[in-house]
Parts: sequence; structure tokens; C-alpha cells
Amino acid sequence: MKNEKLALDKKDKIANILFKLDAVKFGVFQLSSGKASPYYVDLRIIPSFPDAFREICDYYAQHITQEVGLKNFDRIAGIPLAGIPFASQIAYNLRKPFLYIRKDIKLHGRERRVEGILISGDRVLLLDDLLTTGLTLKNAAEAVRAEGGVVTDAVVFLDREEGGRALLEKEGIKLHPMLKISEVANTLFEIGALDKENLKTILKQVKK
Repeated sequence: MKNEKLALDKKDKIANILFKLDAVKFGVFQLSSGKASPYYVDLRIIPSFPDAFREICDYYAQHITQEVGLKNFDRIAGIPLAGIPFASQIAYNLRKPFLYIRKDIKLHGRERRVEGILISGDRVLLLDDLLTTGLTLKNAAEAVRAEGGVVTDAVVFLDREEGGRALLEKEGIKLHPMLKISEVANTLFEIGALDKENLKTILKQVKK
């Protein structure tokens, strides 16, 4: 019970950070997946706030240690673009080799999509900021696997709960989200940072 209480307190604190940084916005937005959304969570601004960035990276590291286990992966791979600054810092904090995935194969040099040292059989933990449909992480896993890496786990800061987890499970990848959008929305509503209409707007997007 004590550990659960600590986890809830941490999630509330992170939700408050998102509110203070004005990282949750409402309007009409097109996501990287191509989907339209009535809200947008902008985690790209977090590295511009060193204290918040450090705190969130510490939370990532604790979450990875507890939920995945440091002995269960060899390297951390950042997903472009927003996942890369987080993955780089967290890999450093956890003393794990860092990789990053290119969106496309570069047509010069080694012509690879995975940058960094990847040895066949290495277990690679994928790390990103947000999960929506899961296609970005699926494509990243395919790139790592094509170069001999093993992918069984992925960590994201926020699961928008729109079907991404189910897609990854079909690919043999277990998702370890630190937060779900429903948790963030309900916390922001409870502290008065989100009105009832905007709460409904967010929860309407969640796939049950």
C-alpha cells in the first residue's frame, strides 16, 4: 500500500508539472500519426526547463528500474524526435548504452536506421514520449530487429490510450507507460486545472 501511495503521489506531481508548463493544450491538432485530436500534450518543451526535465528523467529511470528491471535490457533506444533527449539523459543516468532510431534510412555512410553500437542479440529498450496508435514504436522495433536487436519492451511517458498498447502487444512488445492520459486528466480536474468540458473532451478520445 505504501508503494502504491508513493506512485500515486509521483503521478500527481508529474501531472502538476504538465499543468505549470502549459503542456496540455486544446484546439484542433494533427498528430504525427496523422490523426486529428481535440487536445495536444507537448512534451517537447520540457527539456527547456532543467528542473522539470531532471525530475521527469528521474521518474523515467525509477519506472524503468521497477517495471522493466535493469538486467532485462542491454541498450536504450530513443525514438525521433521527442523521445531522443529523454532517452539520451536516461541512458546516461542508468549507465546504459544509448542508440537512436532514424525516421528513414540515410542514403550515405552506413545507410542504417539505428545509430550507435548495436550487436546482434542485444536486448533494446525502446523509449518515447507519447504513445497514440503505436505505429512509430512498431516501426522503430522493426528497424532494431532488422539489425539483429531484440525488442520486447517499450517505455513511454504518456499513453494517450488510443489503441497503441494493443498494436504493440501484437508485435510481442510489452508497454510500460508511466502515465495514462485518463490519469492526467482526472488529476488536473481534481485540482481545478481542467474544467468538466475539457475533461470530457480528453476522455472521449480514450479507447475502452
